[in-house]
Amino acid sequence: KYTPFYIHSGGRANTLNGDGILSQISPESEERTDSFVYDPNDPVPTRGGSLLGPNPTGPCDQRPVETRQDVLVYTSEPFTGELEITGPLSARLFAASSATDTDFTVKLVDVWPNEYAQNIQDGIIRARYRNSKTHPSLLTPGEVYEYTIDLWATSHVVKPGHRLRVEVSSSNFPHYDRNLNTGGPLFKERNFKRATQTIFHDAAHPSRVILPIIPR
Repeated sequence: KYTPFYIHSGGRANTLNGDGILSQISPESEERTDSFVYDPNDPVPTRGGSLLGPNPTGPCDQRPVETRQDVLVYTSEPFTGELEITGPLSARLFAASSATDTDFTVKLVDVWPNEYAQNIQDGIIRARYRNSKTHPSLLTPGEVYEYTIDLWATSHVVKPGHRLRVEVSSSNFPHYDRNLNTGGPLFKERNFKRATQTIFHDAAHPSRVILPIIPR
């Protein structure tokens, strides 16, 4: 059963010490937005996951990146029973940017009772390709867009006492190439600019991850 888990906050979801919440309850009213500044000169470093190279791969504690101000963190309450997630994962994100092109990343994390934060899966979208991979369209700065982000697939059981967590940011380097935020030709850009990113999660903009939950 595909089940939405919604992100909520009081506007301060930055870092794992923020007020971000992950819940199956959809937003029913206005909620304050969350924001962060994405600096291509200081991207969020990759920790684990499906990649090759000298960096650690596979499951890896995500807490070091969750202390960054450019990472929004939303965490559920502990589960009382097992939760099996098997199948394709996705996220629907409502966001605005001060740039004409940028990236948005989403990561799903299993938080153990000892606070170890194990990555499950992650994904990214380049804003100019939000509607089509063959017909790019730049952003109007400040306008809210809906993004569908493919988080690939998994088969993972969240144990009792564990929590689910969602990270939202704009980089995961070197797993994914940095977006320099200029809207220029890919792989030919030389300049970069910082971008202020705003994430919406109210009744009109129900940002969420959609997980394939298997009854147990």
